[in-house]
Amino acid sequence: MAAMSQSRPYHHGDLRAALLAGAERTLREKGTTALSLRELARDTGVSHAAPGRHFKDKQALLDALALNGFERLNQALDSADLPDAALERRITALARTYVSFAVGNPELLELMYSRKHDPDIDTELAAAAEHSLGCFVLLVADAQRRGEIVQGDPEAVTLAAAAGIHGLASLATNGTLQPEAVLAGLDQHIHLMLHGLKPR
Repeated sequence: MAAMSQSRPYHHGDLRAALLAGAERTLREKGTTALSLRELARDTGVSHAAPGRHFKDKQALLDALALNGFERLNQALDSADLPDAALERRITALARTYVSFAVGNPELLELMYSRKHDPDIDTELAAAAEHSLGCFVLLVADAQRRGEIVQGDPEAVTLAAAAGIHGLASLATNGTLQPEAVLAGLDQHIHLMLHGLKPR
């Protein structure tokens, strides 16, 4: 019996966290369709009913994974932000953090965005999803006040910038470009994005 219990990956403590960690491993290795509460329970070493105390069904598990992903992304973006820095340095720091997160968590990021646009999204998940874009909107509004960037609706200006940054992240995660090359060229990309392609 002792040998059997030692082979199990979960023994005590935070079962919810252990289930989420196991679910994220499955997501990364096999994709969303492979996720199953019963299989997750078996892999975690608990009864098949145990996950039900934390997640009522697979959708609740996916929502919890997406929320956890947004919370981690938001914490990374908040930590990387440089509110007193000039616009180019500040947006480059946030862009580098976003692209790095995407490169390290492509399957999770795809899940996060697929849940973000669901009409039945949970309010906590919706708020976490909005926060990730909100830090860029705040950056744009600050830069507009300081005269560093074009005036206009901050959300519309942010969308133009975010499309380029997310596009780079997508190119780095879908195999079109090497992630290392994207990160190495990020400073130049942000410079071109801010200053445009027109000769001066």
